Amino acid sequence: MKVLIIGSGAREHAMALAVSASPLADEVFVAPGNGGTAMMGGNVSNVPLKSSDLEGLLHFVEKSGVELTVVGPEHPLELGIVDLFRSAGRHVVGPSKAAARLESSKAFAKEFMQRNAIPTAAYHHFTDISSADAYIEKAHSSGSFPLVIKASGLCAGKGVFIAGDREEALAATRDLFEERIFGDAADEVIIEHFLKGEEASVFLLTDGTNYRLFLPAQDHKRIGDGDTGKNTGGMGAYAPAPLVTPEVMRKVEERIIRPTLYGMAEEGNRYTGFLYVGLMIDNGEPYVVEYNARLGDPETQVVLPLLNSDFVAALSASFDGSLPEVPFEMHSGKSAATVVIASGGYPDHYETGLPVTVGDEVASMPECMVYHAGTSLVDGRLVTAGGRVFSVTALGETLPESIERAYRAVGKIVFEGAYCRKDIGAKAL
Repeated sequence: MKVLIIGSGAREHAMALAVSASPLADEVFVAPGNGGTAMMGGNVSNVPLKSSDLEGLLHFVEKSGVELTVVGPEHPLELGIVDLFRSAGRHVVGPSKAAARLESSKAFAKEFMQRNAIPTAAYHHFTDISSADAYIEKAHSSGSFPLVIKASGLCAGKGVFIAGDREEALAATRDLFEERIFGDAADEVIIEHFLKGEEASVFLLTDGTNYRLFLPAQDHKRIGDGDTGKNTGGMGAYAPAPLVTPEVMRKVEERIIRPTLYGMAEEGNRYTGFLYVGLMIDNGEPYVVEYNARLGDPETQVVLPLLNSDFVAALSASFDGSLPEVPFEMHSGKSAATVVIASGGYPDHYETGLPVTVGDEVASMPECMVYHAGTSLVDGRLVTAGGRVFSVTALGETLPESIERAYRAVGKIVFEGAYCRKDIGAKAL
């Protein structure tokens, strides 16, 4: 079987490794891929097509005889790549454009959860700064802070402000509505009540009715140690997250996952592919913070290495109703941690094109994987090409062991301005 993976980050590098390990995959293409996927060799190769070039990707699939396409990032889903490929009779893992609104429109997602009694924070929806600011003034008068202010559209995980007081909230609406720091993604803005608790991530693969769960993970969104500083696309993650106990997972399935899949189908937007449920868990009670219409990054880099079954077999089964019969087992008793190495200045301004050195000894480190996020090969030399440059993952019999191994490998990767958080996994410990 020929498989195409769409995307260019560490998530897609992790997918490429998992897919290429399957005996069902004869050839694996990654479009556009990165320096890491370019260096995999064997049956893996990059294709110089942007993830937004839907027609070009479809033409490549038809010309090359690709039998299965897996969509990594959210943007092509918002553009309707699944609808296009399905209309051409092609197997593609992902939700339709209408179903992907669970991620591409926070306003749609909140309204959907309200209609289907799915637990989430109370919210208000705004399309202009004056009404949003009037609500903020009212919240200030009633002492209703903190508030969570979100751009409704796609912002690569960065369009969220946690406002502790009136001034921070007004600054956030000004940035969104007037400064347009996230462009059209902030045409609509959601203001939510602040949920207390700890965050966790639950991922599943679904055919629209049946689903299979990956191990729960916990991401680290903020740039600085101790969860300080600006939101990023994610600075590290670990799995399994002990916060998601079997009892919590039972509640997540009963109150969130099943009503989500049932509600989407009932409303004519049958949901297929990967679904990410971002949770806030307070005293064992789960609430939805957000949906993503794909696997998360960097969580994919810890949940996929813990999958002890054939990834391609599960993906293929999501098309024919056989998903419940396909093995979907996890590595028993193992943990995984990933540490993101970012460019200096991320998530704001940063330099690219910097030469990278990865120590030879990293390749021999036990159960350690260096996933490339923002790299490219220029004249045969590896250089930085993004804000998040690597996602270094390690497995271990315990979480402390996996964390120690990951940081040991991080220390062998060098480029000017390299930065990482030093406390990935500390919450669990």
